[in-house]
Amino acid sequence: MVELIIKNINEVEKEFHKELEELCHEKSNFFKELFKKYDKEMTLEVIFDHSSAVYKVSASLNLKSKKVLVVEESKDVIKAATAVFNALKKAVKRQYELERKDYEYKRKNRK
Repeated sequence: MVELIIKNINEVEKEFHKELEELCHEKSNFFKELFKKYDKEMTLEVIFDHSSAVYKVSASLNLKSKKVLVVEESKDVIKAATAVFNALKKAVKRQYELERKDYEYKRKNRK
């Protein structure tokens, strides 16, 4: 089970709140589907920061072996959020395959 936590969304303009929340829920559903047979409770944490001229969006997911953290910066908060979820998806899939040891299984079947 993946729990979604959105932090500091008030730093983003009000007009983007609904779109960002929908994006976060949509992406969290992907992770819920990917980890439906995972035996650990996980937290998908998305943090927005607008302390400088650019938006900084970070997302983290704690797996069994380590916590995967991705940060993206952009002047457009929607682009930054989309980029952070794409990068997180790639990093989490790679780490999940390492935990499952898929690389050993694939290597043995090449003979």
